Amino acid sequence: MKKLLPVLLILIVVFAACNKSDDDNPPTESGLYFPPLTSDEWATTAPEELDWNTDSLEALYTFLSEHGTRAFLILKDGKIVAEKYWGQNILNTGEFTAESSWYWASAGKTLSAFLIGVAQQDGLLSINDKASDYLGEGWTSMSREKEDLITIRHQLTMTSGLDYTVDDTYCIEPECLQYKTDAGQQWYYHNAPYTLLKDVIANAAGMSSNLYTDQVLEAPTGMSGTWIYNGVNNVYYSVPRDMARFGLVILNKGTWDETEILSDQNYFTDMTTTSQNINPAYGYLWWLNGTSKIMMPGVTIPLNTSISPDAPDDLIVAAGKNGQYLDVIPSLNLIVVRMGEAPDDALVPIIFHNQMWQKLNPVIGR
Repeated sequence: MKKLLPVLLILIVVFAACNKSDDDNPPTESGLYFPPLTSDEWATTAPEELDWNTDSLEALYTFLSEHGTRAFLILKDGKIVAEKYWGQNILNTGEFTAESSWYWASAGKTLSAFLIGVAQQDGLLSINDKASDYLGEGWTSMSREKEDLITIRHQLTMTSGLDYTVDDTYCIEPECLQYKTDAGQQWYYHNAPYTLLKDVIANAAGMSSNLYTDQVLEAPTGMSGTWIYNGVNNVYYSVPRDMARFGLVILNKGTWDETEILSDQNYFTDMTTTSQNINPAYGYLWWLNGTSKIMMPGVTIPLNTSISPDAPDDLIVAAGKNGQYLDVIPSLNLIVVRMGEAPDDALVPIIFHNQMWQKLNPVIGR
């Protein structure tokens, strides 16, 4: 009998492992569930369990499908409550599924902001450093005195002072980067200084942006996206659930499960709150709801509204061209992902985003 005891114990352990359910991967102290790193498993919660309105959910799905959506997810407490896919994949070779990649467009800017925070935390740079420390003297056509006023923080906050009336605001060549005003004196959604953050990261870390992203963010979270050049733009592509995984890191203030990635809470707070007094709706490459005014891309006059009046005030948004959205709502422990084609003619479809929330509110009982 004594000889059988070790065997019986092994069998019990094996049986327990084989029958492990999502409930055996319990929420952390934050109350959030985190999916496994190396599998497609992800715990779900039925809308009915949350007393959500399923009729309104179907109406939301109809609205999304009629407006070019390819992927839509809602996470509550880290668990998937809604997940829906439509249309063709990016190559038009088959249906869009959970395994299909899509571009983040400017929503990927928030990845760069996060990575800069980790790089600063690890002593590779300071956001108060001159951009020229990493881009080299003469990265603009300004005088040395004016160029040296531009810091990494100005790149993160769209306050570089570069001339936005040039022919191509995406151009990163020195002749396109001209002086308009001193850094910090204007807010304009100028893509070029943001694009150059990839070189800041690469030069500070001594490795490519893809390798740094993999080591710092993807490996600890199970993300598997990649940066791909589209002209001068370095665009992040991933499956929709990768965007949801990043949302979980943000919802948990820089920590995946029990693994701290961005532990510098001062930086995290600065990243996700108003970063300057010109455009209160902008943090470090994140859009912020609940403000009294907002300056949108392409304009220099603030509007007396917020980015999404019908969404919760504490909503923060990673927003990209053609309606790529990662919405994080801390007060509700909620994450919303939308990827897809342009829902309307707007370069940044803010009206569509608010309409999405108008349809989402009755689903979740707001």
